[in-house]
Amino acid sequence: MAKKATKKATVTRRATTTPKASAKGLGRRARGVSIHIGLNAVSPAQYEGWGGELNACEFDAKDMTALARAAGLTPTTLLTKTGTRQKALSALRAAAKQLKAGDFLFLTYSGHGGQVPDVSGEEKDKLDETWCLFDGQLIDDELYMELTRFAEGVRVLVMSDSCHSGTVTRARPTPMAPGAGRSKMMPPAVAMRTYDKHKKFYDDLQKGVQRESRLAPQLDPDAMLAQVNVSGRLTDIASACKASVILISGCQDNQTSMDGDHNGAFTEQLLKVWNGGKFKGNYTQFHAAIKAAMPHTQSPNLFVLGPAAAFVKQQPFTV
Repeated sequence: MAKKATKKATVTRRATTTPKASAKGLGRRARGVSIHIGLNAVSPAQYEGWGGELNACEFDAKDMTALARAAGLTPTTLLTKTGTRQKALSALRAAAKQLKAGDFLFLTYSGHGGQVPDVSGEEKDKLDETWCLFDGQLIDDELYMELTRFAEGVRVLVMSDSCHSGTVTRARPTPMAPGAGRSKMMPPAVAMRTYDKHKKFYDDLQKGVQRESRLAPQLDPDAMLAQVNVSGRLTDIASACKASVILISGCQDNQTSMDGDHNGAFTEQLLKVWNGGKFKGNYTQFHAAIKAAMPHTQSPNLFVLGPAAAFVKQQPFTV
């Protein structure tokens, strides 16, 4: 009888370690942190007089914060004036230093998406995608480089409710129907005025990433991500990324993500599908369910970076 009781107790102790069991048998519980950025406006001084007013982006960030906290994550929330380049990059770099194999980062952005001319490639008409942070744009090259700083075995989920957040298609956005709502696309004329005024700053950012990543000039990080998703062929930036990364965006590059009264269209459907944690499925199924609920004018995209095959099969937001 004593032996049976001992065996039963052992089983019980093991059961208490799931689902937050230590990854790869490292003898510690997995840790989860999150960063949520939502901007209802940007600084006109940094965008040539354009304020970029939106309604729902702060709500998006707050609702994602609540979702993350309910999932057991420790959140950092950056709203409008605190959604600066320095604070966003500092939060990402702090997470990269803290998180170890088996840990989880959830990063969300809601705000305007912009574009700047790509100076790292040979095609002069190429454009790099950006997040319009309060005091300046964060270029996609920078974001992907920050993701390569995370340790092997760290899982990173990025959800972006903004325009120009799909793949590298970069076709002309589909015109919006009258009364369709407010777009999260930075107006192209504003984008070019802003770039012309701050050309050296944005060019130097791209060149700095290029030097650090040691990429050949013709390689473009978001094109690499598209290649990884479509063909499975690894590229320099993909092989440099040791973490497992899933990126789910609000729309394709030839579409616009829409603002709303309380949530952006993408975030609204994400929350409905998640349904307070009642959704049962993996990340691929989660993306498909969100996409199915969206209008044809806005199709969320999913792509991966690094060794993400096992990650996409997990229950969303699981630490």
